[in-house]
Amino acid sequence: MTSSAGAYALRLATRASQLALAQTDLAATALGRVADGPIDTLVVRTSGDRQADVPMDHLEGQGWFTAELERALLDGAAQVAVHSAKDLPTEPASGLVVAAYLLRADARDGAITRDGRPLAELPPGATIGTGSMRRVAFLNGLYPDLAPQAIRGNVDTRLRKLAEGTVDALVLACAGLDRLGLGSQLAERLDPNLFVPAPAQGAIALECAAGTSAQALCEAVGDPDTTAAVSAERAALTGLGGGCLLPFGAWARVVEGRIVLTAALATEEGIRHVQMEGPVDDPVSLGMAVAAALR
Repeated sequence: MTSSAGAYALRLATRASQLALAQTDLAATALGRVADGPIDTLVVRTSGDRQADVPMDHLEGQGWFTAELERALLDGAAQVAVHSAKDLPTEPASGLVVAAYLLRADARDGAITRDGRPLAELPPGATIGTGSMRRVAFLNGLYPDLAPQAIRGNVDTRLRKLAEGTVDALVLACAGLDRLGLGSQLAERLDPNLFVPAPAQGAIALECAAGTSAQALCEAVGDPDTTAAVSAERAALTGLGGGCLLPFGAWARVVEGRIVLTAALATEEGIRHVQMEGPVDDPVSLGMAVAAALR
């Protein structure tokens, strides 16, 4: 991946965090196998990055980590935007399309604790840092003796706060830690059937203008099983009318040619779980069916 001012086959828009850049390296490597020329990058600072100290539930609107990348596509400053798929709004901006999802990494959430103990062995009142409403809700439901505490920032910032004693543990996406070479710091990887991951967690999305040569290149490097699984998860989220703040998890995987979708929704009465399966060629119908069952 380059950042030169010379000729290039594609320019990829990305956020500035270490994780975003690592994911863009993966996208550039994949696209480099099919693109006729070098891959360039454009680093964009998003509104979510600019408001890193604001709790997620206090941010206004949506697309906090994607809107500026989409603007770069619409303005022609870049041809492909590289996203953490879980950050995508339920609908792309007009004229844009999510052309592909790269092979998914570990979709699970994981816990890093100061002393290496799993969450179930932490003392009552131990503080668990997270900026996710879903993780807060699932922590409250599954580990009621622990105390979720709002925390934001990139992975390095959160790890520093853990080391400084601001919190006793963190819950983070395993995929991000693995991509940064930090997976060995995890005390445990949480059971995705119970602590159900965010829709599309662990997947990298490639977005571009519809009908362009960039779309064809992205489609050529997409992973079919990841695309089917993420499509089912995002359809369930859409069916519930939710976004990033909905305390909802969805985890799909392809098993012997069928999609199995596990989903969980936190409500005032507790956490509702649903698991259904359907044909791999119709993931959207499966996601909508799961949403209807949860409602």
